[in-house]
Amino acid sequence: MPPFVIPPLVKWTLVALGGAAMVHWVVREVRRANAELDRARVRVRVTDRERRPYLRLDPETGEYRPQ
Repeated sequence: MPPFVIPPLVKWTLVALGGAAMVHWVVREVRRANAELDRARVRVRVTDRERRPYLRLDPETGEYRPQ
C-alpha cells in the first residue's frame, strides 16, 4: 500500500483552519464567561446596597455614625 501523501499547502491550510476555529472558540468562551461574571456582579451590587448602612454626621460628636 503506498503512503498517503498530503501536499504542504494542504497541510498549512488545515493548520490555519484549525487555528482559526480554536481562536473563534476561545473568544466565544471568554465572552460567555465575562457575561456570566457581569450578571453575578450586578446581583452582588444590588444585594450589597440593601445591607449597607448609611452614615450620618452626629452633630454632637462630629463623627459619622450608622443610621
